[in-house]
Amino acid sequence: MCEVCHKEPATVHITRIVNDQKTEMHLCAQCARERGEVEMNFEPSFAFHNILAGLFEPESTMVSQRNRPVAVRCSRCGMSLADIRRLGKLGCSNCYAQFERELEPLLKRIHQSTDHAGKHPKDRGHDRRDVRREIERLRELLHIAVSKEAYEEAARLRDQIRSLELQAKED
Repeated sequence: MCEVCHKEPATVHITRIVNDQKTEMHLCAQCARERGEVEMNFEPSFAFHNILAGLFEPESTMVSQRNRPVAVRCSRCGMSLADIRRLGKLGCSNCYAQFERELEPLLKRIHQSTDHAGKHPKDRGHDRRDVRREIERLRELLHIAVSKEAYEEAARLRDQIRSLELQAKED
């Protein structure tokens, strides 16, 4: 029962902790409104889409804003970085490429990596990602070959890397 009017069932339960002292109140909706304990028919003070916006690292966005004109927009959908922060979502797949510098720290925070570990759509973008991964793999092998002084192997790997880089530029 409500602790104030003792007439209605308590539907509002308030717990306060002040200076390690816990107090509880059990009120009906009418008494809670009258005491100003709760505002009925309220909108949440946060919107779910603001969660993504809150994940942006302030340091990276400040640096990015200094290095990039304020009005940069996605060439496909017209979204700006400010729009993405405000709405909490990207406008299209091109936004990932357009705002890569700003999104990379965010993705690292959320996923602890920026490498995709799932399925890829069957498109040319997938081929480009494969070529980039292969170039990275070959560069690691090249570094190992040079450290072992295997210069013939290093030259072969260097030529493969150059070939793949040219192929990526042509696409």
